[in-house]
This record gives sequence, C-alpha cells and structure tokens, in this order.
Amino acid sequence: MTGPDSYTAWLGGRSDAQLVALLERRPDLAVPLPASMAVLATRAEQRASVLRAADDLDTAAFGIVEQLALHTSAGNEPPTRTELKRALRGRAKAATVDAAITELADRALIWFSGDRIRLIPATAEALPWPLGSGTDTDTPDEQHIAAALAGLPPAERALLDKLAETGPRGRTRDAAPDAPADRPVPQLLRRRLLRRIDDETVELPATVGQLLRGEPVTDPRRLTPPEPVATVHTVAEVDGVAAGEVGELLRHCAAIVEVLGQAPAPALRAGGLGVREIRRIARTAGIEESRAGLLVELLAAAKLIEKGFPDPPPEADADEFWGPTPAADSWLEAPPARRWAPLAHSWLELDRYPWMIGLRDATDKPLAALAHELRVPYAVRERRTVLGALAEQPPGTDLAPTDIARLLAWRAPRRRRLYRGQVVDNTLHEAAALGLVGRGALTSAGRALLTEPLPAAEAALEAALPDPVDHVLVQADLTVVAPGPLTAELQQRIALVADVESAGAATVYRLSEPSLRRALDAGLTAAEIHHLFERHSRTPVPQTLTYLIDDVARRHGRLRAGMAQSFVRSEDPALLAQVLASPVADTLALRGIAPTVAISQAPLGELFEELRSAGFAPAGEDSSGAIVDLRRRGARINVRPLARQPYRPAPPTAEQLDLLVTELRAGERAAGATSGTTVRSDGSRTSTAAALALLQLAARVHRQVHIGYVDAKGTAIQRVVEPVRVGNGQLEALDTVTGAVRQFTLHRISSVALLE
Repeated sequence: MTGPDSYTAWLGGRSDAQLVALLERRPDLAVPLPASMAVLATRAEQRASVLRAADDLDTAAFGIVEQLALHTSAGNEPPTRTELKRALRGRAKAATVDAAITELADRALIWFSGDRIRLIPATAEALPWPLGSGTDTDTPDEQHIAAALAGLPPAERALLDKLAETGPRGRTRDAAPDAPADRPVPQLLRRRLLRRIDDETVELPATVGQLLRGEPVTDPRRLTPPEPVATVHTVAEVDGVAAGEVGELLRHCAAIVEVLGQAPAPALRAGGLGVREIRRIARTAGIEESRAGLLVELLAAAKLIEKGFPDPPPEADADEFWGPTPAADSWLEAPPARRWAPLAHSWLELDRYPWMIGLRDATDKPLAALAHELRVPYAVRERRTVLGALAEQPPGTDLAPTDIARLLAWRAPRRRRLYRGQVVDNTLHEAAALGLVGRGALTSAGRALLTEPLPAAEAALEAALPDPVDHVLVQADLTVVAPGPLTAELQQRIALVADVESAGAATVYRLSEPSLRRALDAGLTAAEIHHLFERHSRTPVPQTLTYLIDDVARRHGRLRAGMAQSFVRSEDPALLAQVLASPVADTLALRGIAPTVAISQAPLGELFEELRSAGFAPAGEDSSGAIVDLRRRGARINVRPLARQPYRPAPPTAEQLDLLVTELRAGERAAGATSGTTVRSDGSRTSTAAALALLQLAARVHRQVHIGYVDAKGTAIQRVVEPVRVGNGQLEALDTVTGAVRQFTLHRISSVALLE
C-alpha cells in the first residue's frame, strides 16, 4: 500500500481533529504558531519536544517504541502493524498494541508510510530503560535481586549506587572474561546484577536500578498494567473515620491560630519558620512537630496566616512575623464543613511538599516550614495523580501504597522517580490527615473535591460529619464530657468556662477556678453559669461544682480595674488598702485617690497581669461600671493584596486549538498558492505604492491575493485573503478559510501577489 513519503506529508494528511489532538498532547508545538506543516514537522522531531511528549507514555507504548527501535537498528524495513503484533505475542494483547500505536500516532511520535510504521528517531532516546531490556530474559526477578543486594560488600554496592544515579552504562577493563574474578565487576556479573555489553562496557539492568533508587519496580518485559490487591470497606466506615480526622484537624488548626495570635512567630531571614518556633507551636497546641509543620503550611496556603508585621506589635525583635490574618476570625466562627473546605482545596492545589519539612538540603541543613525550598513544580499534578488512582476504584476500595506506586510507575515510567514509596506514603498520610482518605480509601468528600466544585465537596463532608449534640455530661471530678461535636453556641460556652483536657470522638473538659474566672471576666454571671449546666447536662450537676462557681463568683469583681491610664477600685476599702500595701503597688506605681479608688500609669493589660500574679482577682469594667471582657485579643496580620501568586500556565482550550489549526491550514494554503502557476508573474510587490495599488485593485474587482505579513511579535505568516477596504494604514480583508474579516497593518505587509 502506498502512502506519504515523508513525515511532513503524513502530518499534512491528518484531519483537523487529529491535529487538534496532537496540539492538546504537545502544546509546545503551537508556540509560536507554525507557518506551515514543514515547520510543525521540524518542531515535532526535535529531541526536547519528543522527550516532553514521551513523559506521559505508559509501559505498553514504550514496549512498541523499543520493538520499533530494535527492528530499525537491525537494518530491517519498518514493520507493519501485523508484524509488530506477532513480535509482541505473549507480552501484550492485540488490543493493547492497537491502543499504544494510536497513542503514539496521536502524539506524532510515529508515522505511517502505507502500512509501514516508522519511528521518529528521537523517540528511542526517551526509553526509560536501556534498549533491549524488554527482550532480555537473563535478568533475575525482584526477589532474587533484593536478596543479592542485601549481602553485597561495600565496594560492590557503591559501584551499583553510582551507576543507578549517573546512568546505567559504565566502562571498565574488568568487564573482559579474563578479568580477575575477585574484582567487584566480575562478582556483580556473576550475580547477574550487571550485564556485560562488551569487554569494556557493563550495563545496570532496569530492575536493579529501580530497587537501588527506591523506585516502584515494574518489569519492562510486562506490557500489561499491574493488578493491585484491593480491600473493600463500607462507604459509611470510610467517611466516618475521615470525619473524626476532620474534627481533629479543625481543632488543631484553631489551636495554632490561637498560639500565633497570642505570640506571632518571628520569620527566618529566608522567610520560613524556624525549628524552635515549630517546636513552640507544637508544644503549646499539644500536637506533634511534624503535624504542626503540615498545619502551618495549610493555614498559610488558605491565607489564614500570613507573613508581615502584626497589629498589635509583638514584643519580640524581628522584621517580619508569621501570624493570623483577619480572615481567621470569620473562619473560626464558620461551621465545620465550611472551615474544612478551604484547607482541603488549598492542600490539593499546593505546589509544595509539606512532608519535606525537616529533611536535609544539599548543604545538610534542615528544610524549614513555609520555606521556599519546599516548592516543587510538579507537586499538584502528582498529588492529583495519586488520589486519582484511588478515585478510579469503586467507593470504599483501599489500595496499598506500594500497589499505587507500581501502577503509576507502569503508567508513566519516565516519571517513576516521582512515585517513590516516600512520596506516595506521605501524600496518602497528608490526605488522611485532611479527611480525604479513610481506611486507605478515598472518601466521598475527597472524590467530590477531585471532580466537582468545592461546594459539592463541602456538602459531602457535612453529610459524613456526625450531627452536633446539645448536651454534656458533668462528672463529680469537675470534668465535662462532650459525647460528640457540640453545637456552635454550646461549644463556645463550654470552651469559655472549661479547658480541654483530652480531645477525640468524646472531648473531655476540665472545670477549674481559673477557667470559671475566665468566664466571669467575659461577662457571664454566676447565675448564667449555673443555668448553662442545669440546662445542658444530662447528669446531675455535682454539689462541688455549685460551690466552686459560687465561691469564685463571690470573690470575683470585688476589685475592679479601668482606664486612667488605668485605675483600680473596690467597694471594700480594706481590700484596696491591702493592694496598696503589697509590693505590686510599687511595681505598678499605684496611688490611692480615694478610700475605694487608686490609679496607675501602667497599661491596663499589664495592670491585670501584675495584680493576678500577686494573688488578686480583678475584673474589668466599662465606663458604666458593667463587667467587660478584657482578655487579650490575638494579633492579626493583613494579607498583602499584591503578593505574587505562583505562575501556572493555563492549557489552551479546544476552541483555541481549533483556531490554531485553521490558521495553520490557511498558511499552508497560502504557501501552496505562491508556489503554483495561479500567481501572475508580475504580481509580486515591487514597492509600497505598487503593493497599495494592487490591494486597491483587488478590493474593487473582488479578487483574492496572497500576502506575506509580519505580526507584532515578529512572526512571518502568509495568508490568502480577499481585500474589502484599504485606507487609514489598514487593510480589511476577508479570510477565505475562517470567513472572518481581519485587519492587517499596511506597513507590516511584506509581499503581495494577485491570484488568478
């Protein structure tokens, strides 16, 4: 069967839909717009473009590439589809071969001359394993290699590690058959951990290199995808486990916001958070350091914390601090599902790897949280790829991380290093911490987050979260047990009067004198605290709690402080005299101005802290004498509106690619018109005046012309158009391909030819 005799001719014979599919897979070919098929073919054959296009090929496609390369290198005529299937019999089904050939043709990495399949030369260089590995039957299996590597002497292991990192082939005199048998290379050849190419060249087998680099192992000889072992859980169980993780996530994030609000963390000179600050945050919030690093990354990505100078200014001396933004206040008051949504979405679109915090960089320094070095350009793509492997499974299906890594490495063997166990394990661990994965399976909310708008994911999580309860259990030991997530109002009240002692599915709070005093400081009365427990406790309120509330309330507020700079007053002159006689009076420079009033030049916050440290229990009041909440509000840092966002190029749309192909066809038609006999011999431009006259003539008689044009970017294009109007330095002409009227600047028109 006859066919195109060149790659360019084959490309030109592709349909518009096929060219659009090519540009979707290889968008670099369209920038700038190629002027002709010859230009497009030249770009498509360039090594850099071919290697980029091959990154998304699976192992089956590379098996076809390897077979074509071996067939061509032997000096044979390019094979037909039938011959290729015959050569791969036993390794791949006919349908697999057909699908791989179609994918390679869609990427223009192979082309057809009749029924013969021809390989673009640079495609063979993209093989993710040494040429011939797919047909090598001498390489031992994974278990044999792992056992052999475990007992290697240091010299032999160092040699293999070097080849695994720098390239599979090495040159050595010890590869000859008569080399001393006790040398490392002959020993490795004997163990089949190296392959002899010739007397001076050895090669590291693909499977050995994968194991040495910690990559998922896939056999180049196997052209069918691995079948992971699946464990099935109920969707309710998966969502229930994830809902518990979401509760912990939100509680810990709120704790970090509170910690940074009370004491913003000084930023490192490079911009991140130092190890000491992460330890302080983790210790104060009651979480592990690794989790603290992940959560500050999430909060920063969601713009709930930011770097800048806080208001009010902190006491520490630093140029910049990490602290909460004003958005954190509304976030803290939102329902759980609405608080979860921005955190989960920010993680999914985060171009950083939080799990790298604490790892060592090239200079052996630990990587800091929020540091620039954690940015990884492919993080978003690979994170979605890992979760996408779970999303392909039926709901509730759990896949082991090693199986996911093997599957992804088979699908994209040139990117197998990105699917090392460390990457996949940590990605799934972070996803579980955010409630996107439960029991190793993708949750309903995680599935919605990957494929649907954010409100759908929020609704899915809300359905999975347990219904809030409106009651607590007060114990005789002054603990309060919340048997589930509390309603928002009750949660705020309980958090005000008690401190969290242990959190989980059932949160335990501890009532104490300081916690009750905090509630009274906030404006609650003793009667309101009694009513709170009488109304919401399913157990009888213990008498010890009643006595404690009354005792704290009786002593609370007998001494009151206000603004003078600040003042202290009491209805009990003896109590105020006791204050004035104590050492704290000198510290605060207190001065009595009446039997019941004293003033100070110290700030009100300092006055409160010093009096309480001295054993007194003052309460704040406003100008009318009513008790007000004077607790310190956390510092806030305004988000910088002009902060530069990471640049992510948007892929072209289908409509844009259709237009590009149309422009390409127009340029090709114009180029063909200039080389044919339909152009008048005297139709070429000889001067500006002649070109203008020729265009005006064509507009009057409605004739088509071929023009050469240089656009604003300096790109030369050719078009066949029908002039409509010439004037004001512009040519308005009908594009014969698109049917649209276009404008061309006259001084940019480089040539004009009248067509017959």
